[in-house]
Amino acid sequence: MSATALQAVQAYGSSARLGQQLGNIKPGIGEGDETKAFGDLLNQALAGVTETGKMAEAKASELASGRTDIVDLVTAVAETEMAIETMVTVRDRVISAYQEIINMPI
Repeated sequence: MSATALQAVQAYGSSARLGQQLGNIKPGIGEGDETKAFGDLLNQALAGVTETGKMAEAKASELASGRTDIVDLVTAVAETEMAIETMVTVRDRVISAYQEIINMPI
């Protein structure tokens, strides 16, 4: 499998995991133990971005010591970049929604 195809497969896997996490959230806060607050969802997503970044750093260290190849490092960096871009998009949309709510007439 080429490096680009591998990156695409891994990027799809990352987005599928994120979608699966989002799919586990049921509407309605406080209806039971299976529901989560929006803040909890954001904390989990941020922890996922942090973990992805740590994995990329570990791959860079492994490459420097000769224990991995460049394809693994590029893939880890691409996954980190995608996770960060996703978080930035979510942040921008949350800010936009907040601004819309603030500008609503009472």
